[in-house]
Amino acid sequence: MAAKEGLVRMWSGNLFPHALLITGSEGTGGLPLALALAQYIFCEQKNGNDSCGVCAGCSKAARLEHADLHLSFPSISHKSGHKPRSRDHIQEFREFVKQTPYGTTYDWLQFIGAENKQGNITADECREIIETLYLKSYEGGKKVLLMWRPEYLGKEGNILLKLIEEPPADTIMIFVAENRDDILATIRSRTQEVRLTPIPATEIANALIERSVTDAVRASQIAQIALGSYTEALRLCRHSENDLFPEVRNLFNILFTNNGVAISKFADEWSKAGREQQKNLLQYIIHLLEHTIRARYAPTLPVALQDAEATFVKKLAASRISFEGLKEMTEILTDTAYFIERNAHGKTQLHAMLIRLHHVVLGAPIHI
Repeated sequence: MAAKEGLVRMWSGNLFPHALLITGSEGTGGLPLALALAQYIFCEQKNGNDSCGVCAGCSKAARLEHADLHLSFPSISHKSGHKPRSRDHIQEFREFVKQTPYGTTYDWLQFIGAENKQGNITADECREIIETLYLKSYEGGKKVLLMWRPEYLGKEGNILLKLIEEPPADTIMIFVAENRDDILATIRSRTQEVRLTPIPATEIANALIERSVTDAVRASQIAQIALGSYTEALRLCRHSENDLFPEVRNLFNILFTNNGVAISKFADEWSKAGREQQKNLLQYIIHLLEHTIRARYAPTLPVALQDAEATFVKKLAASRISFEGLKEMTEILTDTAYFIERNAHGKTQLHAMLIRLHHVVLGAPIHI
């Protein structure tokens, strides 16, 4: 990961900032990166660009039990009359990170039984952070504050401004955010920001396969439509029950052969599937159409798909459907996914979608 390499270079060159802001969309690995960085800082036997993973510092940091690693995150009151504090949920947070390092804030709040309660990082917690970081290091080295989702600070974050500007010696603050615009501008201006890019589809697919989440075919399909988010890929795996490509190939053969009965049957069958599975199918088709446009206008570039999918895309790119037609098909699919997500009647939406798609491909017969 380029972000990791850049951070390690800054550390090696004694240029590491005392206040770092890691920003990236949900599922791009902000929290795992910050935890790995904290472990690297505490590592007693750094090995080039990585921590050794075996020393006492690494072991404690990996378990989130290092005495000089201070964690802050959205929390709820653990009992009536008490204000939310991260330390009241620290054991649960350790277990949550162990189980789902790419978990979302929503996942975390449900993990601690928040139900409809809003997570918060309170003014009291900010004052507690200041008091803690001004104490001496327990183990004689660096002190690290890792705050996950500083967006939940609200205006209370201004309490931390002096600390961020003038931290105690050997103190490093790492803030991990998803929505940078929701962070106080006064905090953003006092930190050095590192923005994470979406995770490449090949890396997501490899991770899904290596961790035995799903098979290679589904891993490739899901990685392509996860929009660079490993969290989204895991969600798609939970809701994607089979290989989608045969269904897509069948659909386009139906459309191109002008088979009205089969079109109606396809809509009927998929109306019985769950909404998540319907959305997965539509997103997968959109992804293949995007590759089709690339294949048509940049034919020399390799198609980053499985062989069967690549063959399908190239044949579709060679069809007589215009660029405007491909664009219109993408818009039809996007609209349908939008309405299905908002609980519109699935069967009606799928029938209407197929009729519109059929209209686009009329006059361009091809068997794919």
